[in-house]
Amino acid sequence: MSYKGVSSILLSIFLLTGCGGIKNIQDLTYIVAIGMDYDEVEDEYIVYLQGLNFANVAKQEGGKPVEKIPSFVGSGRGKTLNLAVSELYGKSEPPIFFGHVKTLVLSQRLINKKSKEVLEEVARNRSLRHRLRIVTTEESIEEIFNIKALFNYPSVYTVLFKGKANGMAQDELQPTSLLYFLRSYYEPMGVAKIPIVTINTSAWKSEEEFPVLYYDGYTMFQRQSFVKNIPLEDSVFLDWMVEKDLALNRPVKDSEELIAAVKLSSPKMKITYEKDSKEPSFSIEVSASADLLEKLKDVSVDELKKLLDEDIKKQIIKLFEQGVESKLDLLNAGEKWYRQHPKAFKELNDSKKFYLQKDSLKDVKVDIQIFHFNSYEYEKN
Repeated sequence: MSYKGVSSILLSIFLLTGCGGIKNIQDLTYIVAIGMDYDEVEDEYIVYLQGLNFANVAKQEGGKPVEKIPSFVGSGRGKTLNLAVSELYGKSEPPIFFGHVKTLVLSQRLINKKSKEVLEEVARNRSLRHRLRIVTTEESIEEIFNIKALFNYPSVYTVLFKGKANGMAQDELQPTSLLYFLRSYYEPMGVAKIPIVTINTSAWKSEEEFPVLYYDGYTMFQRQSFVKNIPLEDSVFLDWMVEKDLALNRPVKDSEELIAAVKLSSPKMKITYEKDSKEPSFSIEVSASADLLEKLKDVSVDELKKLLDEDIKKQIIKLFEQGVESKLDLLNAGEKWYRQHPKAFKELNDSKKFYLQKDSLKDVKVDIQIFHFNSYEYEKN
């Protein structure tokens, strides 16, 4: 045998020997989500781990699962988060593996009492990848972790593990990564937000009610402090205003009468600041295109556009004023202002007062252009 041939055989043996310590897929408990709660009475943290063993998943070859794929929920308590997790190590066989954690779920109790401490701990923890998704909930975390996706697909197909939509999302909230949240959380001006996950038991039924998970609003933070939760309708409109690639279906009403339904594309929002102001004082211009979805009453195109412009303008003002009342900068108007006015920002920041009042918003201009009429005929003035 040639020298080259002997060398190839020896090299292959060494490579095979090097893989001897690698565990098979069925020999580990894969943690895919971590839940954190707080017991105020005992002054203890409660940590939940959602684990999957992929032995039966690995047998599937891309088709619908034949059997229900179980998920397991472990829980531990401790005076710190790390102590709560470590309580589960000795009680878990196959051993726990954290390399595939996708989602972090924080309870509302923890947000109310310990959000600052926990978020700072999470931010500095090297074991948690900053690209994992983060959500809050008022539901039982254990119950959330036990909910399957439709058609009894495993839990990893629920909204807890949802990725960003490819292309344009519509009428729904998008997931938030820990990295994206922390970037906003530590900004001196502007809000940071985390989607709220809720259980719905009425939308789908099989032989009986089939619970599903969905995003139901935002948990809002300002200046590294929890402020309040805002409902789904306001959250979707807020995302349409400040995020990219989100379409919005919107009813058009004349007083209380519904006259049409339109689909609004992702808008362009321009904030113009007044010069030499010691705090943010600004006007907003919003433009977007619209498609007519349904026509319920005969009105002119100009009248339809006017009603739509007025509706969007009212909603922007309402959202801004609700934010000011709660000391939230929902439209992130201060985010660019403080970079452009460093001296004024320092003075304002030293005063510790909230930097927006209702008269900070000087004017709102909305321009919605309707380009597609879905085969409906419209009169023009």
